[in-house]
Amino acid sequence: MTSSRGPAPDPREEMLTIVDENDQVIGEAPRGEAYARGLRHRCVFIQVRDAWGRLFVHRRTATKLVYPSMYDMFVGGVVGAGEPCDDAALREAEEELGVHGLPRPTPLFTFLYDDGAGHSWWSYLYEVRCDLPVEPQAEEVAWHTFLTDEELERRLAEWEWVPDGLAAHRRLQAFRAGG
Repeated sequence: MTSSRGPAPDPREEMLTIVDENDQVIGEAPRGEAYARGLRHRCVFIQVRDAWGRLFVHRRTATKLVYPSMYDMFVGGVVGAGEPCDDAALREAEEELGVHGLPRPTPLFTFLYDDGAGHSWWSYLYEVRCDLPVEPQAEEVAWHTFLTDEELERRLAEWEWVPDGLAAHRRLQAFRAGG
């Protein structure tokens, strides 16, 4: 994709803060290198609900570097080097939803995601209500809808979900249940 400013930046070149198992900064690396070497970094997950309380759910594009063409119940992404997580949450939510003027997402909790196969990141979980009409970013979102909690639960066994999103979903359910 190109714009009047030239070609879109290569996401593999985006600089990320590299952190240890305690979320302490230990360096920086381009996203492509961080993924290739399994370097731990930070990501934001934002649960988006519309005015009726339904959840934004989408299928990722086939061109995504991680978990292409899988379903997700969060918007979000990597936190850039030196970027505060709260700022990354707002930026990612507005970018992926294709909106401007979204309220600042509310931080809920953090957790270390590690699949044991080279994908590991500190996950910062947020929630936000979006009353604006969404026009999801075509480079990120192949399909989208809003589902009730009950509809989402039915789809969990039917669709192929991103593993980190499933982990975040389970932790969010436990958080809301008080455990």
